[in-house]
Amino acid sequence: MPKKIKKTKVSKDSTSGIKPTKLKSQGISFSFKYYQDGNNKFSCNEKAAKYWLTLFDRLKALSGLSAQELFMNRSSALRCHPIKWEDTSENGFGLPNEEQLVDTPYQFSLSSNEHGRVHGFFIDEIFYIVWLDPDHLLYPAND
Repeated sequence: MPKKIKKTKVSKDSTSGIKPTKLKSQGISFSFKYYQDGNNKFSCNEKAAKYWLTLFDRLKALSGLSAQELFMNRSSALRCHPIKWEDTSENGFGLPNEEQLVDTPYQFSLSSNEHGRVHGFFIDEIFYIVWLDPDHLLYPAND
């Protein structure tokens, strides 16, 4: 005689019966949704493995912070601050609907004086990376 299969109890909390997982904010997340690798000025195609390892180490370290903690961090190796387009070689990221999407553009360093900067913007606790700037080309050298 075949075994009788027990009916699965489904919660009535949602129409599908599946309860969504609720995660507590654990720090900054990073997104490459708006990443622009096709920009010749901010290309990383020729970068060695050390650059990429430094990038991943920095992203991992920052993912343990909240956005507010990042803004308040005064580390000379991090140097996180808003981008003032009038002081740069660009006048924006060039994203569609950028004025609605980007409240304040930011940048942070990968290390003290090496490996350049990461440029992007926050929406809540997500930092959207737009450009990787390994050669510090966003801010022209002061002559």
